[in-house]
Amino acid sequence: MLFDTTLRKELGRSFGATLIVIMTIVITMFLIRTLGQAAGGSVAAQDVALLLGYLALDNLPAMLSLSLFIAIVTTMTRMYRDSEMVIWFASGVGLFRFVRPVLGLAAPLLLIVAVLALFVWPWGNRQIAELKDRYERRSDVARVAPGQFQTSADGKRVFFVERDTGEGQSARNVFVLERKAEGESLTAARSGRIEMQGDQRVVVLENGQRSELDTKNGDRRLAQFDVYRVAVGESGGSGLDNLPAKARSTWELLTQPTPRHRGELTWRIGLALGGVNLVLLGIGLAAGNPRRGGSWNLLFALLAFVVYYNVLNLSQTWVSASRLDVPSSLLLVHGGTLLLALGLLYWRDRAAAIGYAPWRRKPRKAQAS
Repeated sequence: MLFDTTLRKELGRSFGATLIVIMTIVITMFLIRTLGQAAGGSVAAQDVALLLGYLALDNLPAMLSLSLFIAIVTTMTRMYRDSEMVIWFASGVGLFRFVRPVLGLAAPLLLIVAVLALFVWPWGNRQIAELKDRYERRSDVARVAPGQFQTSADGKRVFFVERDTGEGQSARNVFVLERKAEGESLTAARSGRIEMQGDQRVVVLENGQRSELDTKNGDRRLAQFDVYRVAVGESGGSGLDNLPAKARSTWELLTQPTPRHRGELTWRIGLALGGVNLVLLGIGLAAGNPRRGGSWNLLFALLAFVVYYNVLNLSQTWVSASRLDVPSSLLLVHGGTLLLALGLLYWRDRAAAIGYAPWRRKPRKAQAS
């Protein structure tokens, strides 16, 4: 039908433009944050692009839902403003008639959102956790970067290297601060290099001095050396043994129903159900008076989106704290939102039917002369 085809084409164009804008803003924000983490030593500089891709993939369900929601609101608001809705209402096409073509366009996107939320979201979070864990478990020597103070994996040593040879095996002007239970020591050397002694990695310092301070009695010792060796080993066990709930697969959440796992499962299912409710809310919130300008509809729609997703996060917290179970939380949040969206649609459709069908209005009583 011409009505369905025209509406879907306009919604498709608006959705594509909105998605590009939102992705540009979100990726830029993630890029700034990731670069800050790389500068602070939380992630490896060479993993910034990969980490940024995982972050964008993890947040793609929310971006798709928001883009679809804004596209529906802006498209139908434009139809109200240009009096196209007046023509459709006067022709007998009610507001509920818009639900079928809009859902027809949104169905593939909602399916993608569900797949991303249930399967891609945990995979992406696990990859991020593995990247950070691998970076944290690198050797003490690998942590050293020219011109930066770096802490060892166990937090007992602080390294500073003024410059290296570019190969990462030798450096000049090396400083090592080591803290122990009985005191601390500061070692400075003109040069240093890495050697392997069996399975042990050793930093060999040359032409320097070592200062030791006994914190118990305050004694200080100063010694000069031609060659000094410092053993630097690998860090302990992997942090992947205690993965957060968001990095675990959906099947694992189902088979291990701990409170945190149930809360994460509520969030993932809520992302899929929230897309359907946002489609219906978008149709109802787009109604407006063509004689009144402004973008209040879009502002109310964005406010509704923020409130809805905050309530979704709140429901995850309730389930994680064992205040609600998963079915009750889904029924309360998403069932209540569905009833609200249908009620709004009915109210808008009823008002439009009465407004453009004068014979449905109740006749006024004649006033006595």
